[in-house]
Amino acid sequence: MSGKRKETEPFLGGARRNLLADCASCFGLCCVALPFSASADFAFDKEAGQPCPHLQPDFRCSVHRHLRQRGFPGCTVYDCFGAGQQVAQSTFAGLDWRQDRGRAQQMAAVFPVVRALHELLWYLTEALTFDLAEPLHAAIGAARDVTEGLSGRPAEALLALDVDAHRAGVNVLLLEASTVVRSAPGRATVDHRGAVLVGARLARADLRGASLRGALLVGADLRGADLRGADLIGADLRGADLAGADLTGALFVVQAQLDAARGDGTTRIPAGRARPATWSAAH
Repeated sequence: MSGKRKETEPFLGGARRNLLADCASCFGLCCVALPFSASADFAFDKEAGQPCPHLQPDFRCSVHRHLRQRGFPGCTVYDCFGAGQQVAQSTFAGLDWRQDRGRAQQMAAVFPVVRALHELLWYLTEALTFDLAEPLHAAIGAARDVTEGLSGRPAEALLALDVDAHRAGVNVLLLEASTVVRSAPGRATVDHRGAVLVGARLARADLRGASLRGALLVGADLRGADLRGADLIGADLRGADLAGADLTGALFVVQAQLDAARGDGTTRIPAGRARPATWSAAH
């Protein structure tokens, strides 16, 4: 199965370079623009557009090293896909939100739009590495170019953009690519798309080529599960136990999903992703 997907992923240092968060080039937009509610992920409520009280004048977090201990695990797994620096340095030409309340409100509204577009760019770029989906590469590449163009529009145009409609069109292509890859011989192609599998007992389950798109796998037991070639786009893996699981060649896995899950030294992760520092050496 390893031959069905390119093992080397130079796009991570090339086409995806601008899709990696560069907090030093941002103005703490995720700490300002986004709302959160008191929960297991966040210690208190915060409205959209309201700066987090832990955000310092230099746009650094005063409790960054202790986020989990202070009740903010949600912050540790958030990924803007490079939208922060795009909005800060390109859309608003390096002018931060503190000097103008109107600009602050506009930046808070634009940020989630660009973040959604950059997430799509991440998935489209990955789909271009699927060898089996080569007949779709021209359409996928065109969709990527359009999406990239949209993300570079002025603030007013971004706010007028129907992101949901654009996402729906892109998802058709991503699903086609996924279906082609997952239909390769030797894959089970189980369909758990959108399934509620919270706390599910899936230890050592054969989920090769399964569709787990948008599945709720919060706290699921996936120890030793075979997830090779499975589609995990949008799957919620918070607290899921991936100890000993094999995610080799799993489709559309983003770093935030791994960071939100639990794993160990025997968990096999997709190429180009980092093993989270919070994972134990062994279970």
